[in-house]
Amino acid sequence: MTEWLVQIEGTQTGHQVALYLALLAAFLHAVFGALQKGRHDPWLTRGAIDFSYGMMAAPFALFVVPWPEPHMWVIFAGAFVIHVIYKLLQAWAYTKGAYTVVYPVVRGTGPLFTVIGAYLIFNESFTLMQWMGVGVLMAGIFGLALYNMIYLVSERDTLNVALALAVLTGLFVALYTTFDAYGIRATQSPFTFLAWFFMIDGLVMPVIAWRRYVTMPNPPALGPLMTRGVAGGFVAFFSFGSIMLATRLDKVGEAAVLRETSTVFAAIIGWLVLKETVGPRRVALMALIAAGAVIVEMGG
Repeated sequence: MTEWLVQIEGTQTGHQVALYLALLAAFLHAVFGALQKGRHDPWLTRGAIDFSYGMMAAPFALFVVPWPEPHMWVIFAGAFVIHVIYKLLQAWAYTKGAYTVVYPVVRGTGPLFTVIGAYLIFNESFTLMQWMGVGVLMAGIFGLALYNMIYLVSERDTLNVALALAVLTGLFVALYTTFDAYGIRATQSPFTFLAWFFMIDGLVMPVIAWRRYVTMPNPPALGPLMTRGVAGGFVAFFSFGSIMLATRLDKVGEAAVLRETSTVFAAIIGWLVLKETVGPRRVALMALIAAGAVIVEMGG
């Protein structure tokens, strides 16, 4: 698998595979967000998820994939810090605002910052048509957030804080996407980066979640919480793994923009699973997001 991925990097086949991986990551990222915002406290859910994927990744990191090259340890340290800050911000934002407001704002700011970062770090550039697609996609995402903010939000007293945290979280989405793309390209085997990343990344949030859990007056049962954590761990593997492989095979900026169609999937999940209202205006905005992604892909 590793040899095949290396062979198709930068080719038309690699471009097509990256497209499918980015769309898969979009769907799975929306599922992941709904898992964290759903039944349990977001901090507890994130801790259970991180514990699960850290434990699952450890045997692969230690005994299956090639050992990381010496220069990778600095990269792992940087990724660890960036992701911890991102997760703290995201969990905090979810405790302050509705999922259908916070999630679109996070995902809307992320691709713009990522495209800029990809230009500065990887010397990638977008055509005029692709920039138009980014504009259309972001208009749909922020329009969806605005609509939800006006009509659906119950946490109005914390809305401003939630929006500020969502924008800051979006900045860190771009930061980790760009930095991790650099990391996965810096090692011979992409699966070495993924396995070691998941093992290291699963160290902090379980500790924070456990400290929160033991101080709760009525903590939830561990069984259902850990079941959600294991499910989220598997989703995280395929979601994060898909987008990271996409950024190695093709342009970081394009993969980041296509992943933000996750907002469409998030709205559908919010309607079907979280029982949040979806009307014709929101359907139109979701269509705008999808159209923006199509324009980006066609303009490349």
